[in-house]
Amino acid sequence: MSRAGTIARRTFLIGSAAIAGGVAFGVYMAKKPIPNPLLDDLKEGEAAITPFVKIDASGITLITPRADKGQGAYSIQAYLIAEELDIDPATATLSPGMPGQAYYNGTVLSEGAPVPAYQEGFVAETLRDFMAVPAKLFSIQITGGSSTVPDGFERMRLAGATARETLKEAAARRMGLSRAALKTREGAVILPNGTEIAYTDLAAEAAEIDPITDVALRPASEWRYLGKRDLPRLDILRKSTGTEVYGIDLAFPDMLHATVRANPAVGAGVARYDASAAEALRGVEKIHPVTSGIGVIANNTWRAFQAAEALEIEWRKPDYPGNSEGIFTALEEALGDPDHYDHRQRNEGDVDAALGADGPTGDIVEARYRVPYLAHAPLEPMNAVVRVREGQVEIWTGTQIPVFVRDRAAKIARVSTEAVKVYVLPMGGSFGHRLEMTHVEQAVELALAVPGRHLKLTWSREEDMSHDYPRPASVAAARGKVVAGKVVAFDLSVSQSAMAPEWFGRLSGMSLPGPDATITTGACDQPFDIPDYRVTGYRAPSMVPVSSWRSVGASSNGFYHDCFLDELIHAAGADPLAERIRLCLHDPSRRVLEAVGEMSGWDGPSLGAGRGRGVGFCMSFGVPCAQVVEVTQTEAGIRIDRVHVAVDVGEVLDPTNLEAQVFGGVIFGLGHAMNCALTYEDHAPLETNYHAYEGMRLYQAPKIEVRALSTGSRIRGIGEPGVPPAAPALANAIFAATGQRIRELPLNKHIDFV
Repeated sequence: MSRAGTIARRTFLIGSAAIAGGVAFGVYMAKKPIPNPLLDDLKEGEAAITPFVKIDASGITLITPRADKGQGAYSIQAYLIAEELDIDPATATLSPGMPGQAYYNGTVLSEGAPVPAYQEGFVAETLRDFMAVPAKLFSIQITGGSSTVPDGFERMRLAGATARETLKEAAARRMGLSRAALKTREGAVILPNGTEIAYTDLAAEAAEIDPITDVALRPASEWRYLGKRDLPRLDILRKSTGTEVYGIDLAFPDMLHATVRANPAVGAGVARYDASAAEALRGVEKIHPVTSGIGVIANNTWRAFQAAEALEIEWRKPDYPGNSEGIFTALEEALGDPDHYDHRQRNEGDVDAALGADGPTGDIVEARYRVPYLAHAPLEPMNAVVRVREGQVEIWTGTQIPVFVRDRAAKIARVSTEAVKVYVLPMGGSFGHRLEMTHVEQAVELALAVPGRHLKLTWSREEDMSHDYPRPASVAAARGKVVAGKVVAFDLSVSQSAMAPEWFGRLSGMSLPGPDATITTGACDQPFDIPDYRVTGYRAPSMVPVSSWRSVGASSNGFYHDCFLDELIHAAGADPLAERIRLCLHDPSRRVLEAVGEMSGWDGPSLGAGRGRGVGFCMSFGVPCAQVVEVTQTEAGIRIDRVHVAVDVGEVLDPTNLEAQVFGGVIFGLGHAMNCALTYEDHAPLETNYHAYEGMRLYQAPKIEVRALSTGSRIRGIGEPGVPPAAPALANAIFAATGQRIRELPLNKHIDFV
């Protein structure tokens, strides 16, 4: 099917869904202003001029609704508001607020439009705008997809500007002056004679004024904070002194503690259990069934853990393969099977003709790849505090999906959503893990058994890793052709279980119709102009339940696509960097490739005997990212020496944090490519703690150099794009140094590292 035909089909499906829901209603609701949720419980003297700014006599509160899981989301959101509000955000209180429609994330859905990020123009932008509409209609408040900055870049600055101008209007009315005659500085309105009136002194009057929404945003040349190097993270003091309060730190007087043991075959449930030994242990207060498992309530976490281990449980068996061998067999069987065909978003030229006997004379290259399941494994295991009393449910937890958490808790407790309060806490990592809410469901079920008490549920490390909804395992088959030193044909097929429908089904109870784009994301959307070019996704049966992992489909497809492109370039006898640049059809991506070549002093993949370097490129979340990894083959194994990285996010708002995010993405990508896999036996992963799931060690960390370009046409996020190119760049570097082409992750199955 042609690319245009695929887009048309996807567009029709989207349009049909809209018609089914009522187009007129949809358009009306999409344009309808969202009520300000902060107005619901304002106290006397408080002003909530926008959903993001609340002011009273004691100070200013900035609402930063995108969750902070270590990536600096609270800080950058506060700076976006403060830049226009004209305050030092360090003087404000930051709060994620209560979940609600006002904090919907349109970008996270618009990036799922069936057009690659490098395509612009009217049709592409219309599709992206259309995809954002359901986010508003259905209150899709999600932190993910590297969307915090692009989604908030204008909205949060406008919120700050609206608050600023409304406060000026309050001062103007008080003083009988024109608003145009007033200025602002450091949280105060400045009168023409230099007199300052603090925002906090104007709160009551501002609360009586309709917000001034006809505002202009300040040009970048006037920014005080955004774009400045060494912009201080607003949480740096707490995190440096150990005073940040994560969910796992939270405590209330007379609080109960709980943990669970759930079926390692996630969702399969309990056949029978014997709790007599557990009930006899000191401090145990109650043994209570939860969905798919058994919960233990005790007077501290350690005693709950000990009692959980003492439970004798017979688990039910699911109907999917119980071990990794059977899982990969199922993935291989689905690959190329018409009954498992899911989608083909890229199909240019005539690949079958190019690779057939009558095609141009050249060399055919074939390869097969595979990647394993991967755990998220954040340092802070999943936890939640819940109290149920008098028809009200209160939840304290780290989550990326607070509206879904609220709605599911209401359903379990049989109360209205208005009766549920979700207090989102800072998170000790996530990498996509906290896009799930099983732990909150369990905590609510257990809290219902002890009404009126705060109950804190904590998963053990083993429970966390064995109930992780991992990154999907997948396999790929590739064929291509080179003619006269150039890549002319590229055909990649990928097989994996459907991630997005499974995940959305768990959250909403509804299945997503249509194809699952994550099966080929990171491969079908790369900015290369190859004459005969095809990428096909095959949906394998649902097996181990899977979820988003940092960079989602690009985490595996970036490895497949770029490694096979490197193989084709090698077969053509071309230079790995020069041929990528020649094939590139997207100016910002080409500049990123050129920049990484300049940074690394590129003059070919060889660096001398036993040394080599590899290029890795992947465009993910609209961000072109190119990496050059340099390695040395020692007697003990491969040493990673240096990594050069070039990215383009359109506008760099926080240069220091951008570098930190790219550093983290590179280390994350390299460490998992080197060492990490979840291996299944009897429906359970064998790797359930860090000793068996080892990322990159500190002594293995290479020197990393980052360069950020700003040539893209729109602003992008950077939390994930540093991950996908790391694995192919490392694999390509190993080939350059050793001549060994490795097509399976983790790489340590085939080579040692030092």
